[in-house]
This record gives sequence, structure tokens and C-alpha cells, in this order.
Amino acid sequence: MPSVTRRTALRSAAALPVAIAAPPALAQVAAPTPAPAIVPPPDRPVDRPLFGATSWTMPNGLRVVLAESRRVPVVSHYLFYAAGAGEDPAGRSGTAHFLEHMMFKGSRNVAPGAMSLVVAREGGQDNAFTSRDVTAYHQTVEASRLPLVMRMEADRFAFPLLPEATVDPERAVVLEERGQRTGSNPRARFWEGFEAAMWGPQHWRGRPIIGWEEEIRAITLGDLRSFFDTRYAPSNAVLVVTGDAREAQVKALAEELYGAVPARAATLRDRAAPGPVGQPRFIQHDPAVREANFMRAAQAPSLTWGETQHAWPLEVLAHLLGSGPGSRLHHALVEGGLATSASASYDSETMGVGTFSLSATCRAGVTPEQLEAKVDATIAALLQDGPSEAECARSIRQLTAGALLSLDGIGAAPRMLGGVLAIGLPLETVGFWPRYLRAVTRQQITEAARAVLGSPVGTTGWLLPGAPA
Repeated sequence: MPSVTRRTALRSAAALPVAIAAPPALAQVAAPTPAPAIVPPPDRPVDRPLFGATSWTMPNGLRVVLAESRRVPVVSHYLFYAAGAGEDPAGRSGTAHFLEHMMFKGSRNVAPGAMSLVVAREGGQDNAFTSRDVTAYHQTVEASRLPLVMRMEADRFAFPLLPEATVDPERAVVLEERGQRTGSNPRARFWEGFEAAMWGPQHWRGRPIIGWEEEIRAITLGDLRSFFDTRYAPSNAVLVVTGDAREAQVKALAEELYGAVPARAATLRDRAAPGPVGQPRFIQHDPAVREANFMRAAQAPSLTWGETQHAWPLEVLAHLLGSGPGSRLHHALVEGGLATSASASYDSETMGVGTFSLSATCRAGVTPEQLEAKVDATIAALLQDGPSEAECARSIRQLTAGALLSLDGIGAAPRMLGGVLAIGLPLETVGFWPRYLRAVTRQQITEAARAVLGSPVGTTGWLLPGAPA
């Protein structure tokens, strides 16, 4: 399953174009090493920690987070491992995702497939997802069923079966998933090629999360067990429980069930720094598309890499550039009659180098040259004069509007909390992000734009109609 970032979790909760950002001046971190403490900006009377989460660490190294909410008698139970596709071994892209599939093949006390059946019979839901930064397994059930799912997940953590007879059949499932998600989707094929062109096909950012087909075929049971043994350790994991649960109950259950998982050494992340841009331009033709699609991406700081003081401002910049009606790209391209859609994207919650991207789809009769020239002019004007105070205020207001609405759902909290903690950042990153965002100034946004878009190290791409040359 694909991952859901804090931004997409909030967008679902608030039905608004929501993004997140990071506090300035965070040093580069390597999970699970604790990140530097964040010193909050001056308090506002209305500010309280989002979700009011508490956290503690067990003797075996497992970090536990609880965010209580008694709105409905439901709990969500998530186990995050600080190991995603970015940790795939060289020549074995897709290992993290493949192992995610294999973890559903049963454990010492749970038969293959039984966990999903039990959760479904209790009226709950369970699933898993792999991103570049994490692999997470989760269940949402009626509150009294929390001990049941904790017991099964802890058993899977300690004693997964990974039966050899299931490896090749599950490989076929993974390859079919790749065919459905990427092989049959021209935009997905383009994006896969675009990232490989920008970063290099063997850089951790240039490899697809699901893996290259030939490398999926090469993954062995030994590769899967080695990944589990070196990455799935309590000290490299975060357990998040949200909803109608009490601290005393969660502590007792965690000590009883997860405390039995033996401590062991975990391999820390060792991600390659970005090198020179692979290809400054990437052009792909596909007879399955009708409109020309534009993409431009630049290397950017993140919460954990580079000039981290730009992370908060870059979140605001992405919103004011490409958040739909009212944004600069929408006004210049969509309202200007050149494009049917235009957007900008940036996610500071990543381990290592980040990406700031712009995209647009040409309107019929508009040439790629016309659209790209208008994008260049729009960015040049922003870099020269900076955004207006009104633009900054609008974006900050809309970005923070989802915070309170996210409290009404049960899906945003665990993904936001676990995703941040698994890349080594503190709870305050989630708890006070609206406050940090409100502290961003127009000058900071201008400086961030010039740093990332003024002399970008990145790639411009076009997905064009027609047969490949």
C-alpha cells in the first residue's frame, strides 16, 4: 500500500489543500538517533499541542506514543519501522515493500491470513504501507479490541514465519501490483522515469518504492530475512496508539506484549547524499496520453537535511505557488488559458534530501514551449520581487486551517506522529506545527525560493502524446 504523509492525512481530514512544515535550524539526523530539541516560538494563548500525545521508551528500545481521544469508542494501532524503500539493498530495490507483503504470511501464534480475518470479523480494518522512509502495519478496531490486535502485531514483530514456499507466489503478486500501478499508467511510468533521470536509477530517491522489475525478480528469501533481522528491531520502531485508550492500559499491554520482543542491534540509515543532477531534461512520448504534461523538480532541504531553516518557508511557498484557485501558477496558467491544471508540491518530512516540484497539464492548442515559458516567467517574477504579504497570509491561514479539523478524524494522528518520529524528529514537530508555520515571514519565503528555485539542481520533464521516437 502507498504511504500517506502528514499532508495527505490532513487533506483528507480537512478537505483543504494542506501542507506541513518544519522548525528551522534542525541538524541532519539519522534515525533512531534523537533529533535536536525544538525551541517553540513565543506562545499564543490558543496554542496547545496538536493531539496532546505522550511518549515513553521501553527497556528493549521500542518507543511508544499515545494520543487519547474519547470522541468515539475506537482505537488505531500502528507499528512503524524506521526502514523503507530508501533502505533497500543495492541491486534489490523493492525489498522493503516485498517484506511488507511477506509479513502477512503468519507468525508463531497466528496462522497465515488469520490476523486480517480476525480484525474483519471484529468489524475493524487492517493494512500496511511502505514509503521511502518507513514501513507501517496498522489496525483500527473498537476500543475493547485493542489487546487483541496488540497481541497479534507483537507476535508478528517477534516471530514472523516468512515461509519459503510463499516467496515466489507473493513475488507474482508484487509484480502484478507493479503492473497495475505503473505499467498500465502512463503518468506513473513517466514519473518513474523522471525520478530515475533526476537522481540516477540506483540512488535511493531514483529507485521506485515498489522496485525495478528485474530486481524484484532477484530478491531471495535470504534478502528478506536479512532486511528483517537488521531493520525490524525494537530500537528502530515506533508504536503509536490513538483514540479511546488510557495511558495505564497501553503501558501495561505494551510491557506485556511488546516487552517480550527481544532487543537487538539495528542497522542505522546510511543514505547517499545527492550527486550532480543526472539529466537536466527528460522527454517521454506515450500514445496513451492526449495532453502534454509538464514537470519540474529541484533538490531541496528537508527537516533532516541541508539548510533546514528553509523547510517551513518552502511549505508556504509550495502552497502559494500551486494550491489551486488563488495560487500563482493557477492564475498564470489555468486562468491564463494555457493549462487545465497546475500545482506545486513539497514535503519536508523526509529522511535526507527533499524535492520541490512544479507540474501542469497543457490546454489543447497550447505548445509545450508556450507553457514552459510562462512557468519560467512566473518563477522569475517571484524570485525578483518575492511574494506579497497577502499571499503569505492566505497560504499560512489555509495551511493551518486543517489542524483543528484533523482532530475530528482517527486517521491523521497516528500517521502524522509515527511518520515524524520514525525519521528521528521530536513530538513537537507534530504538536506545534501550526505555531511554527505562523511564524514564517515573507522574507524567509523569498530567501527559500531563491535558494531552491533560483539555481536549482534538478530536472525539467515533459510527457508528450505520440509514439516514442
